[in-house]
Amino acid sequence: MTDVQHEKVVIIGSGPAAHTAAIYLSRAELSPLMYEGFLAAGVAAGGQLTTTTDVENFPGFPDGVGGQEICDLFRRQSERFGTRILTETVTTVDMSSRPFQISGESGTNCTADAVVLATGATARRLDIKGCRDGEYWQRGVSACAVCDGAAPIFKNKVLAVIGGGDSAMEEAQFLTKFASKVIIVHRRDQLRASKIMQRRALNNPKIEFLYSHVVEEGKGNEKLLGSIVVKDLKTEETREIECGGLFFAIGHEPNVKFLNGQVDLDGQNYIITKPDSTETSVPGVFAAGDVQDKKWRQAVTAAGTGCMAALEVEGYLEELSDGVEEVREAQVEGEVDSAESANGGNTIVFPIGEAEGMTTGNKL
Repeated sequence: MTDVQHEKVVIIGSGPAAHTAAIYLSRAELSPLMYEGFLAAGVAAGGQLTTTTDVENFPGFPDGVGGQEICDLFRRQSERFGTRILTETVTTVDMSSRPFQISGESGTNCTADAVVLATGATARRLDIKGCRDGEYWQRGVSACAVCDGAAPIFKNKVLAVIGGGDSAMEEAQFLTKFASKVIIVHRRDQLRASKIMQRRALNNPKIEFLYSHVVEEGKGNEKLLGSIVVKDLKTEETREIECGGLFFAIGHEPNVKFLNGQVDLDGQNYIITKPDSTETSVPGVFAAGDVQDKKWRQAVTAAGTGCMAALEVEGYLEELSDGVEEVREAQVEGEVDSAESANGGNTIVFPIGEAEGMTTGNKL
């Protein structure tokens, strides 16, 4: 095991939440250490944004910006202000004692007074022929309609959404703003979405449903997706239908396994934070970004919670420091009182250096 270094604050993650926290903490001269991960959850450092071709809804980029490019800019800005970044995935965080103990998969270990969890959530995808990495993924196949749906390649095209829950209904509704038609493909004969979300989708004239169907393959012209092959699970028949964009809407998986249940999670494994805060159930541990946000899941909202986490960490460390000073003062007062008692109640005045020496165990 390598030598263990102590840090004031460690950030685990590498997306907009992690880097916003890093920028604020660095500017506050807290010298954060970031574990950005090495293909953590199978995704490059930067998280879900790195799988997006064009980001057009993040302020400051009127002409849009590539997903990988904006992640590189986040990193440069964090480093500019002094954030130290390790390209290593955290395997364990021991929250049972203070300071917290963090271990990386390459053996880089440290302790920390505070931790920011910004590990994100990975979109669930189905292993469909033609829709994998290196095929039509991000060339017509996506897992975020709000992120990618407004891209020019999807406008006035027939689009398809896989799923039957609220997310699928919501993404289909959003896509109708750009598509000529949206087809919801669901493997069951009934939707799982809430009644109100079902009603909205069913009443939308641009949305059609394929119940008891699955997508078996994505096809195209080698550049962009052009059609999908669907299978009727009741008849076993397959057919090819026009489709310029396919969107997975089957949920996300928060990246929390390495925490081993040490912080409170909800029923979908998202980290629970206190209202209007990034504080978790463990004092000194804060959560930001998609790992605690199952509703919005946007880069800009993740950045906002990263800012919140940094400011709360700063306040927490100040309180921690004040608490240590109060303990030191109490120790000095207690030892002076003891000396007075031993002298029959007469007050003994020590030079400052000698009083400080008493607190470190030096004898008179």
